[in-house]
Amino acid sequence: MKGSATSSLASYETLVHAVAGVVGSVTATTTFFPLDTVRIRLQVDEKRKSSSTPVILAEIVKEEGLSALYRGWFPVISSVCCSNFVYFYTFNSLKSMLVKGNARATPGKDLLMGCIAGATNVFLTTPMWVVNTRLKLQGAKFRKEDIHKTDYKGILDAFQQIITNEGVRTLWNGILPSLILVCNPGIQFMFYEGLKRKAGKAGRQIPSWEIFMIGAIAKAIATTVTYPLQIVQAILRFEPKKRKSQSTFQESARVVFGLISERLKKGGFPGLYKGLEAKLLQTVFTAALMFLVYERIAGITFKIMGLSKTAKR
Repeated sequence: MKGSATSSLASYETLVHAVAGVVGSVTATTTFFPLDTVRIRLQVDEKRKSSSTPVILAEIVKEEGLSALYRGWFPVISSVCCSNFVYFYTFNSLKSMLVKGNARATPGKDLLMGCIAGATNVFLTTPMWVVNTRLKLQGAKFRKEDIHKTDYKGILDAFQQIITNEGVRTLWNGILPSLILVCNPGIQFMFYEGLKRKAGKAGRQIPSWEIFMIGAIAKAIATTVTYPLQIVQAILRFEPKKRKSQSTFQESARVVFGLISERLKKGGFPGLYKGLEAKLLQTVFTAALMFLVYERIAGITFKIMGLSKTAKR
């Protein structure tokens, strides 16, 4: 009976962490969404000059209107909800199994849990991200003329058209770089959990500004390390010409390395980091705000339910 209650309690805590992660992610993503619009334009449109983020924001508003900054918001938020629920639920489920009793959390365990949660997330939610990338770029004014134009009427229509015209496999395009990129949240959570443990030693209450900074630092490190693969991922999800011949792992690997080589030839090493400024601004602030909202919601929920001691992480 006691074991059943403990299991039930652990499941409840895991669910609270997952829901808090979703609320934090939606809040942060909506707040900094225009920065993500700039980032994906720079990644996909090779002919757009890599100007400063404010300049590109102004160009988009002038050419396409203010609403263009939030184009594709709903499919992105839908993907964020699914993705973060899966990630936080898996991560905290693993944590409840691997870090219990006398077992202590370590950077190695944090990295392992983050990578497993990331891989689970990739397999389950990649189709949503493929669709939202298409919808987010639909109607955009590109500098590069040969980018394929799409005409989707919404999320369901996009799924239907992609499956009918390009096949079901297309919904998992870019999955190889995505799987390699599971090290991104793995690295992020490793640094975040490690820094948080240091900051919260001896039961110290971590202030909001410190949680914000810890989240920002962790995400900045993870993003900088993995950014070239994020460019490849965005191209594979959007450009039809780049999506051929990916039926086997070897072919997928060839396409990924081919795209990296192509970027190096055209823009040198800086070409692999085109749009990094916008990405760092968007992803660092988004992650920092997400972790802040997540920690506060989880903390308040556990306190209300009288679970603050059990839920301590």
